[in-house]
Amino acid sequence: MAEKTIFFIEGDGIGPEVWKAARPVLNAAVEKAYKGEHRLVWNELLAGERAFRETGKHLPDETMDALAKAELAMKGPLQTPVGKGFRSLNVTMRQVFDLYACIRPIKYFQGIESPVKRPDLVDMTVFRENTEDVYAGIEFQSGTPEAARLIEFLADELGANVDASAGVGIKPITPAGSKRLVRRALDFAIEQGKPSVTLVHKGNIMKYTEGGFRAWGYELAEQEYAGKVVREGEEGPVVLKDRIADAMFQEALIRPEQYSVLATTNLNGDYISDALAAQVGGLGLAPGVNMGDRLAFFEATHGTAPTIAGKDLANPGSLLLSGAMMLEHIGWNEAASLIHAAVEKAISGKKVTVDLACQIQGATQVGCAEFGDILLANL
Repeated sequence: MAEKTIFFIEGDGIGPEVWKAARPVLNAAVEKAYKGEHRLVWNELLAGERAFRETGKHLPDETMDALAKAELAMKGPLQTPVGKGFRSLNVTMRQVFDLYACIRPIKYFQGIESPVKRPDLVDMTVFRENTEDVYAGIEFQSGTPEAARLIEFLADELGANVDASAGVGIKPITPAGSKRLVRRALDFAIEQGKPSVTLVHKGNIMKYTEGGFRAWGYELAEQEYAGKVVREGEEGPVVLKDRIADAMFQEALIRPEQYSVLATTNLNGDYISDALAAQVGGLGLAPGVNMGDRLAFFEATHGTAPTIAGKDLANPGSLLLSGAMMLEHIGWNEAASLIHAAVEKAISGKKVTVDLACQIQGATQVGCAEFGDILLANL
């Protein structure tokens, strides 16, 4: 028997509900595909509000120690205060464990009714740099001595005039960080037979950060992928091109079939991956993984949704499809295919959670738990 240990965190808000609905489907898909020859072993870790209640820490040492030795993990959403309080637990884990690539595949499921005319043309995988850019978290509050010192330094030493009342932040983007992200995107495109990788950036304005990302991506392709990757306008197995971030949003709407893999800086990737998800059903069906060279941390891409927590309204699809990504990652593709088929059958059957029901004409709204039961039956 092949066993895989998965460390998991329930998460805050709707986290416990989506886990309760999704995990039985993951187990059942593995059982059906492999008849007991493969098995997932779940090992729970604490993080977030529940961890704080039980241990006094939002990220207990036991959790961090276990993840430091892990290869596979999954999590629900974790609450992050806006504008005050502690910094994001998600970002902390990404930085501590160097989970530098946020990978999100966005693809249409038959039966989804979308705000765009041709959602079926959307089939993109976003590789978003995860540890640099604005998510480095280097910022200083307006009116603080730290902000004043930085503003003074910028004026006195570099000749950059910043209003004395400003909150200020630093946006670091490095050659090494950019290249390893683009390398992962190029390797994926080559392995999966994808026709192109597009660098998404705002290098026309931020020439030395966003523009650096673009330049370093092309430099990497020339240094390491000669004969495998060519520039736009040339003939080759994989075409490397680039688009300004705001123009890419338009392209995603009117010409999605021309793009297959996107490699982006952090903030641009945050925006474009959610915008693409909106074209094919929303975040409730958007899977993702934060990945480093050792640990792959699969997670629901939506937030904690506190206004519906405990009301049996959440969609477990994002967490479940992230689990399917994990199964593909470990080579259990048959089980992953069963999950994708079960989700598509549920959508076509029009018995779906509220986020999907409001988009599909004639749909019947069901709760999170019942949707989990429907997915289980569809296996």
